[in-house]
Amino acid sequence: MTESLGFKWISEQTRIVPVQAFKVVSSLGATRKSLHADGLAQEIYPAQFRPEPTIPGHLTFALKYEIVHLEFLSRLFSTIDPGILEEWIRNEPTGSFARRVGFLYEWLTGKRLDVPDAGGNYIAALPEDKYLTAARPVNHQRWRVRDNMPGAPGFCPIVYRSQQVAAVEGYDCAKALSDLEVEYGADLLIRSAVWLTTKESRASFAIEHEEKQVDRIKRFAAAMAERCGKGNDPLDVDELTALQTAILGRATRYGLRTSPVFVGHSSGYAEMVDYVAPHWNHTGELLTGLQEFLARTRQRSSILRAAVASFGFVYIHPMADGNGRISRFLVNDVLRRDGAVPEPFILPISATITNTTRAKAEYDHALEKLSKPLLSAYKDRYQFGQEVSYEDGVVSNFHFDAYHEALHVWRYPDLTSHAEYMGEVIQMTIQDEMSKEAMYLRNLERAREGVKNWLEGPNTDIDRIIRSVSQGGTWKVSDKLAKEFPALAEAEVAENVVKAIWEAFNQGTNSISTSR
Repeated sequence: MTESLGFKWISEQTRIVPVQAFKVVSSLGATRKSLHADGLAQEIYPAQFRPEPTIPGHLTFALKYEIVHLEFLSRLFSTIDPGILEEWIRNEPTGSFARRVGFLYEWLTGKRLDVPDAGGNYIAALPEDKYLTAARPVNHQRWRVRDNMPGAPGFCPIVYRSQQVAAVEGYDCAKALSDLEVEYGADLLIRSAVWLTTKESRASFAIEHEEKQVDRIKRFAAAMAERCGKGNDPLDVDELTALQTAILGRATRYGLRTSPVFVGHSSGYAEMVDYVAPHWNHTGELLTGLQEFLARTRQRSSILRAAVASFGFVYIHPMADGNGRISRFLVNDVLRRDGAVPEPFILPISATITNTTRAKAEYDHALEKLSKPLLSAYKDRYQFGQEVSYEDGVVSNFHFDAYHEALHVWRYPDLTSHAEYMGEVIQMTIQDEMSKEAMYLRNLERAREGVKNWLEGPNTDIDRIIRSVSQGGTWKVSDKLAKEFPALAEAEVAENVVKAIWEAFNQGTNSISTSR
């Protein structure tokens, strides 16, 4: 039988099982070996690495060789006899791992260990080369620890600096946009921004299968254009409600919810639950923690911050309605406030997400990184029963009896894979979606100029001709178009108009669609 090490050993000994899987599972073996699959690592160590068969021994091993798992530590520290840690700390008053554990225990639980203040040189709570941390750590004198936790005890996501996360941190949005400006010109990029704002709105509704709601799309586009990166902190309750109102327009209820909520879908006559959101009594604390995260990580990677803001918000699900749209608004809001994406640009990330069936599935898969294990752990803890009327006017028959147990997950989510995903989406958005739009506008200008060498008219007529000729790659004047514009019935005019349009959209590039 394999002998586990680190967090896995402690989990087996205490029977405390986290909802989020350990990203690193260590065990003893004949030789040192690493196996990686689906973002998880299996690390095998020879016998000389075996720690003392105690919780302090395996905590030391875990902090030294594995990835910090705040959810598990929160569960462990709420259950463990504090005397185990107090004895360890008294025996090693200057030990770096004992001090880190002492700090994390008090930070996570709000309880004080019965030990004297520690000595030694200051050490970081989290190794800064391995995790997204606070930009300005605060010295914690009692433990001689630099508190660089990225969030607050009420909400502190972990983002491990994997190779993909490191690549995300190295991606410069502003430079990528500047390169597009050099290639296409400032005027074209600014004009494309207007269309992309509407496109982002339409695609955001497509994620929620409501893309035919024209007025709502325009309203969300206006909110994006008018509010993104402006005003006070959008996560302040008043600002959040104002943003929600701007997005929803006339609605049945606004503000923070005071009722249960789940995300699900219907399967026949049955209601299937995909995700359960935190208890409404905790949404304020979780939102405050998300604000603290954004404050503490300011000047760190804007993309990582935007990813945590977006996914953190959608998991907290604090509003009565509009949570998905607000979560996607927050991506652009963080990037704009950080100066990573200058005004007036709006990154159409939702367009990238909905670009293909596969892309949409990848977004769902990113959300399932937390929702799936949560539902798996608590699948027997919810039910549909008696209807209850709640303070916000909601009448619900959904009941969940594991809010307190699941709070460890909602407070301390590992959002590493979410940050990796959002980094890829943002890079694809700039290099594909925005580049494609700028190229389209440039080619449209060329096509207009070419057509007007043979046929004058307002841009609305010329654009109608361009769309018809290029529709489906036909590159010909249809009988219908010739009847609408009689000059095109002349063979020479028709031939040269088609040639001008074809050259505009194929000159030095691959053919692209001219339809919107």
